[in-house]
Amino acid sequence: MNGNPGEVIVRGSAAGFAQEIIAGPHRMTADEPAAAGGTETGPGPYDLLLAALGSCTSMTVAMYARRKAWLLASVTVWLRHSKIYAADCAECDTKVGLLDRIERDIQFVGPLTAEQRAKLLEIANKCPVHRTLTSEISIRTREM
Repeated sequence: MNGNPGEVIVRGSAAGFAQEIIAGPHRMTADEPAAAGGTETGPGPYDLLLAALGSCTSMTVAMYARRKAWLLASVTVWLRHSKIYAADCAECDTKVGLLDRIERDIQFVGPLTAEQRAKLLEIANKCPVHRTLTSEISIRTREM
């Protein structure tokens, strides 16, 4: 069963963590590490979330550099997800409990000026997935 454009279908057996992901013509697998009871047949949910942010970041800054005709040869994005205590986050509004933190390091390869590199870091924060993750999100769930 293929989904409609913009729709992702995820299905799995209730017996384990492995999931089949269908996104248009693409097929992927998600799972959990063996240490968490999975079979390691694919990346975990947070790995997929980080991959979405990293790929969107790289695509967005590369597109911006192309439009400006800057000599950006490649972009590499490293991402890490963790939970931190809200009280330890000076720039966060929430001050109680745990927060999700995503750390993102970006490497730009090419003969860019300091100003161009600074602008590309600014543009990284404007990628659509970054904007989604930092905005209010409404998720509606229903049984079919």
